[in-house]
Amino acid sequence: MISKEEVKHIAKLARIELTRDELMRFQKELSLILDYIEQLKKVDVSKVDLKKGLTKSHSVTREDEQIKKPIEEISLLMDLAPEKKDNYLKTKKIL
Repeated sequence: MISKEEVKHIAKLARIELTRDELMRFQKELSLILDYIEQLKKVDVSKVDLKKGLTKSHSVTREDEQIKKPIEEISLLMDLAPEKKDNYLKTKKIL
């Protein structure tokens, strides 16, 4: 198990203050994480083909398409909008 002094040192490096309860909690949690890493180190990956999971990079976005809507549907949506200006929906600035 990781010592309280090591947890204090890690907290100091991270520039965070820990209460006594947090110190004990993080001591347990960090120990569990380190134990799990030790388990992962024991896994035999010698037969795993590292290149098999790699794929060529490609864009997964779609092309922009203009979708024509019936004028009735557009009019209904415009009537529901809280603010309009020149046949456009008025929104708050986002930049």
